[in-house]
Amino acid sequence: MKQPDVKKNDRKEIFGWLAYDWANSVFSTTVLGVLIGDYITTLAQKAVGENGVVFSIGGWDLVTAKSVFSYTIGLSVFLQIFFLPLLGAIADYTHLKKKLMMFFCLLGAFSCCLLFFIQGNLYLLGCAFLLVSNLGFGAALVFYNSFLPDITTENKRDRVSSWGFAAGYLSGALVLIANLIFLKNAESYGISLEMAVRICLLASGIWWGGFSLITFWLLRTRQPARSVPEGQHYLVAGIKELIGTVKELRRLKHTLMFLVAYLLYNDGIQTVITASSVFLSQELFVARGLETDRTVLFIAFLIAQIVAFIGAIFFERLAHYTSTKTAILTSLVIWSCVVIYAFGFLNTVTQAYAMSGLIGFVLGGSQALSRSLFSQMIPAGREAAFFGFYEISERGTSWIGPIVFGLVAQLTNSYRPAILALIIFFIAGSLILFFTNTRQAIIDAGNTPAETS
Repeated sequence: MKQPDVKKNDRKEIFGWLAYDWANSVFSTTVLGVLIGDYITTLAQKAVGENGVVFSIGGWDLVTAKSVFSYTIGLSVFLQIFFLPLLGAIADYTHLKKKLMMFFCLLGAFSCCLLFFIQGNLYLLGCAFLLVSNLGFGAALVFYNSFLPDITTENKRDRVSSWGFAAGYLSGALVLIANLIFLKNAESYGISLEMAVRICLLASGIWWGGFSLITFWLLRTRQPARSVPEGQHYLVAGIKELIGTVKELRRLKHTLMFLVAYLLYNDGIQTVITASSVFLSQELFVARGLETDRTVLFIAFLIAQIVAFIGAIFFERLAHYTSTKTAILTSLVIWSCVVIYAFGFLNTVTQAYAMSGLIGFVLGGSQALSRSLFSQMIPAGREAAFFGFYEISERGTSWIGPIVFGLVAQLTNSYRPAILALIIFFIAGSLILFFTNTRQAIIDAGNTPAETS
């Protein structure tokens, strides 16, 4: 028997949902954003040289020290393309959405903790742990995002989504401050800098897994809107649901256009975020024969986190007074300016801090508003399946961008043309979004457009 509908806009449940942004943002900021890219790249460079060969076949240098991190991120998300949409489809047929979210969350957090043991020549093992951790991160977000339509009505979605990102940015900022203080004073505690970095990686995994328990305590399980046909296995039903979702997307042409636009521009956003620590480390320090000052990386991301909290709220207000689509397009123009500035003008630490502030300002708006807008374009009962496709390029999950970034860096031996190459993602995504009728997409999905859609 189908359980009665669970009340929406419940403040306690929304708090539990927001708590997961608080929990998992540490992985996307401290781990992906600041530490692991520079750490793995440095270990690889110590082992094989500044741009030495890590992996080759038949005399072809496939992976070098400068591309190993970007390729790892790209591979982890490429694998997600095959199973995240299927997971989402299965979740729509079961009441296991919260349990699946918990499993992948704890898998990702545990793999993150294992990065503590990476040192010396173990950088490839570190890449493996990172790959699994990012897989868990992305899979958990499929189910997390699909809860947004369950817990809120359409008129509350922009605000709740934006406050979720804001909570994540606040959490990320607090942890970055704690890690910065710890790293700066590590040697006075008798701890080497490398060991301090490994401790920060371990603490991030514990923070992620620990605070997520609040979410799993307060977030309530929903019965699926549809049941698996009698005598059919969940996996078979999930595959059929996946095929059905693809067909549904072809029918919902405006939703499909938005999804394509999002996958493009957010791939660029995520690549800028995950590659920025490596970019700053290599271009401001290594390329000049200097040792990387990780304090600069922490301060840069701390600035981004603090400003992102303000930016998330600002763009939510901008969407309220204009439209969600207009606010997103505005943020993408600024993103294009960021990569142009990084390529041609960034030469000092002060300039890096200024750029970080600009990144933070547009980061929250572009992501939070995209999530809330897409959630309105989904037919009722198919949230997880549709978010399975959406998650292919969510926070920390991009694959074409990192591969393009890594390939250009490998071929040119410079990260500047690599960062500029990402502008194509912003331009292409903006153009497709501009010609997408987002209001019609919401109506076609059987939902009521909010005033700011």
